Amino acid sequence: MSVPPDATIPSQRLDQWLVNARFVKTRSLAAALVTAGAIRINRQATEKPHARLRPGDILTIAPPYPQHARVRVIEVRAITAKRGPVSVAQTLYTEHAE
Repeated sequence: MSVPPDATIPSQRLDQWLVNARFVKTRSLAAALVTAGAIRINRQATEKPHARLRPGDILTIAPPYPQHARVRVIEVRAITAKRGPVSVAQTLYTEHAE
Protein backbone atom coordinates (compact mmCIF):
# COMPACT_ATOMS: atom_id res chain seq x y z
CA MET A 1 0.00 0.00 0.00
CA SER A 2 1.45 3.34 -1.02
CA VAL A 3 1.47 6.32 1.29
CA PRO A 4 -0.46 9.33 -0.05
CA PRO A 5 1.44 12.61 -0.34
CA ASP A 6 1.18 14.83 2.72
CA ALA A 7 -1.72 17.21 2.12
CA THR A 8 -0.27 19.76 4.57
CA ILE A 9 2.76 20.45 2.35
CA PRO A 10 1.92 23.04 -0.32
CA SER A 11 2.38 21.93 -3.90
CA GLN A 12 2.01 23.36 -7.39
CA ARG A 13 1.75 22.07 -10.95
CA LEU A 14 5.13 21.71 -12.64
CA ASP A 15 4.14 23.76 -15.70
CA GLN A 16 2.78 26.60 -13.56
CA TRP A 17 5.88 26.68 -11.37
CA LEU A 18 8.16 26.89 -14.44
CA VAL A 19 6.21 29.97 -15.58
CA ASN A 20 6.16 31.58 -12.12
CA ALA A 21 9.92 30.98 -11.69
CA ARG A 22 10.47 32.55 -15.13
CA PHE A 23 12.09 29.56 -16.84
CA VAL A 24 9.58 29.95 -19.71
CA LYS A 25 7.14 32.68 -20.73
CA THR A 26 3.92 30.70 -21.08
CA ARG A 27 2.34 27.62 -19.61
CA SER A 28 2.00 26.06 -23.07
CA LEU A 29 5.77 26.39 -23.58
CA ALA A 30 6.30 24.83 -20.15
CA ALA A 31 3.99 21.95 -21.03
CA ALA A 32 5.85 21.40 -24.32
CA LEU A 33 9.17 21.31 -22.46
CA VAL A 34 7.84 18.74 -20.01
CA THR A 35 6.19 16.52 -22.62
CA ALA A 36 9.44 16.58 -24.64
CA GLY A 37 11.04 14.74 -21.71
CA ALA A 38 13.41 17.54 -20.76
CA ILE A 39 12.45 17.61 -17.05
CA ARG A 40 13.19 15.19 -14.23
CA ILE A 41 11.76 15.56 -10.73
CA ASN A 42 13.93 13.99 -8.03
CA ARG A 43 15.75 11.95 -10.73
CA GLN A 44 12.46 10.55 -12.05
CA ALA A 45 11.59 11.35 -15.65
CA THR A 46 8.18 12.94 -16.14
CA GLU A 47 6.17 13.86 -19.18
CA LYS A 48 3.22 15.18 -17.17
CA PRO A 49 2.86 18.96 -16.99
CA HIS A 50 0.44 18.45 -14.09
CA ALA A 51 3.06 16.69 -11.92
CA ARG A 52 3.10 18.21 -8.43
CA LEU A 53 6.15 20.09 -7.12
CA ARG A 54 6.87 20.73 -3.48
CA PRO A 55 9.62 22.76 -1.79
CA GLY A 56 12.73 20.60 -1.56
CA ASP A 57 12.17 18.83 -4.89
CA ILE A 58 15.12 18.72 -7.29
CA LEU A 59 14.52 19.48 -10.97
CA THR A 60 16.95 18.47 -13.68
CA ILE A 61 16.32 20.50 -16.82
CA ALA A 62 18.10 19.24 -19.93
CA PRO A 63 18.19 20.53 -23.49
CA PRO A 64 16.00 21.41 -25.36
CA TYR A 65 15.90 24.16 -22.74
CA PRO A 66 14.92 27.47 -24.38
CA GLN A 67 17.61 29.76 -22.96
CA HIS A 68 20.67 27.52 -22.56
CA ALA A 69 22.13 24.41 -24.12
CA ARG A 70 23.29 22.92 -20.80
CA VAL A 71 21.83 20.75 -18.07
CA ARG A 72 20.57 22.70 -15.07
CA VAL A 73 19.94 21.27 -11.59
CA ILE A 74 17.43 23.32 -9.62
CA GLU A 75 16.19 22.90 -6.06
CA VAL A 76 12.65 24.19 -5.52
CA ARG A 77 12.77 26.50 -2.50
CA ALA A 78 9.22 27.89 -2.59
CA ILE A 79 6.06 28.06 -4.64
CA THR A 80 3.96 31.08 -5.48
CA ALA A 81 0.46 31.59 -6.84
CA LYS A 82 1.43 34.09 -9.52
CA ARG A 83 4.28 35.19 -11.73
CA GLY A 84 6.11 38.10 -10.18
CA PRO A 85 9.16 40.21 -10.87
CA VAL A 86 12.55 38.61 -11.51
CA SER A 87 13.71 39.41 -7.96
CA VAL A 88 10.85 37.31 -6.55
CA ALA A 89 11.26 34.53 -9.13
CA GLN A 90 14.91 34.09 -8.16
CA THR A 91 13.89 33.33 -4.56
CA LEU A 92 11.81 30.33 -5.70
CA TYR A 93 14.83 28.15 -6.47
CA THR A 94 18.50 27.52 -5.91
CA GLU A 95 20.70 26.40 -8.80
CA HIS A 96 23.25 23.68 -8.09
CA ALA A 97 26.37 22.75 -10.02
CA GLU A 98 25.94 19.81 -12.42
